[in-house]
Amino acid sequence: MKLLHFSTPDAPQLRLGALTERGVVDLAAAAALRRTDVPSTLEDVFALGSSGLAQLKALLSGLPASGPWLIPDADLTYGACVPNPEKIICVGLNYRLHAQESGAAIPTSPILFGKFNNSLAAHNEVVPIPAVTQQADYEVELAVVIGRECRDVPVESAFEVVFGYCTANDFSARDLQTRTTQWLLGKSLDKFQPMGPYLVTKDEVPNPDDLWLRTWVNGDLRQDSVTSDMVFDVATLVSYASQHMTLKPGDVISTGTPAGVILGLSKQGVPYLKAGDVVEVEVQGLGRLRNVMG
Repeated sequence: MKLLHFSTPDAPQLRLGALTERGVVDLAAAAALRRTDVPSTLEDVFALGSSGLAQLKALLSGLPASGPWLIPDADLTYGACVPNPEKIICVGLNYRLHAQESGAAIPTSPILFGKFNNSLAAHNEVVPIPAVTQQADYEVELAVVIGRECRDVPVESAFEVVFGYCTANDFSARDLQTRTTQWLLGKSLDKFQPMGPYLVTKDEVPNPDDLWLRTWVNGDLRQDSVTSDMVFDVATLVSYASQHMTLKPGDVISTGTPAGVILGLSKQGVPYLKAGDVVEVEVQGLGRLRNVMG
């Protein structure tokens, strides 16, 4: 199932939807039509687990071919597909070729750093480049979304606590990132972590460690790799993070980016991002995330 958050001109408050072959279904409106109770927020879906997803699937399968609950894409304003994570845990240098282009050693343990909710942005949202940086860069990433509270998860059980996945763009201000040994400022600028368009449940992604992921800037392909190049796979990252902190429903682990970022390409004269640039990132099966730099 592909879940999303959206608003419309006549209803500006974000609400939960699901992408189907016919378009986006407003789940609350569909439930009212069918006179049934289903989870109306992502927090409700997390709390109910598999039974909540079963309710949503039953609702979607019983809907008529058309109705007021079906929202044309042109009428949607997307929200971040995970709107309020307690933690956004990012992984640095987790692709072998990216470590090489960065001039860094391949890590022997996962390099973790955090972002905050101010960094969240949505599909089609403008991402501002603040005056404090002249080196804004993109990073396509597979993001893992945790579905239930957990601690000290064994690697072999890691997927039991995963709810799903989404496409993410870990925008980075390289001049701020490299100014000190701490990456925080270069990673946590406003709207520097777009995610979406969809949160895809794990049943639709049988092997997250074998997905292609790509980036385009103004239509020019920049990154083109596969998650199998990751140094630490998804299960290892979930387990490792859970050994150091309690993971909560909705927490995000952004698993790193492959080669092809401007940090490496700048040696060939490729310029950093500027206002007006269109950046699109996509992970196989999770949807293409588009943002315009402002």
